[in-house]
Amino acid sequence: MKLLSALALGACTLSLAAAPAPAQPTAQRNIVQTAVAAGRFKTLVMLVQRAGLAGALQRPGPYTVFAPTDAAFKRVPKTTLQALLADKAKLRSVLLYHVVPGEITAAATAKRTSAKTLSGQRVRIRHTSGGVFVNTAKVVTPDVMATNGVIHVINRVLIPPAR
Repeated sequence: MKLLSALALGACTLSLAAAPAPAQPTAQRNIVQTAVAAGRFKTLVMLVQRAGLAGALQRPGPYTVFAPTDAAFKRVPKTTLQALLADKAKLRSVLLYHVVPGEITAAATAKRTSAKTLSGQRVRIRHTSGGVFVNTAKVVTPDVMATNGVIHVINRVLIPPAR
């Protein structure tokens, strides 16, 4: 009987060792890893990497990121996107306009009318019967938690006002 138990235990151990590792839950990934894993932020991730900000967004934080989807980037005129790609400083400014220091959950936005971004400029936050808006972008998926903050998925790219 002990031999059968040992064989069964050994078989279970081997099957567990051979099984693929489970996918890492979102809350165990940082903001960049979470965005990559989601698959709908390819343009944002590419721009963050091009601007040299990927390392910063992997630091402990916490951060709140208003993340435009690939569909949101398709709404940006190609000339605007090309101009950003040609000017790293402007690209960084636009991307940092999407990031707020600290963790602001959807519930916490109810107590705010604005938030200061890492670009130094403020975004307006408003609640309507139609949902939560950051400037003119609608939050379509709130509270995507990461180890170093929270992502709120938005349907538009935020462009900072000219200084």
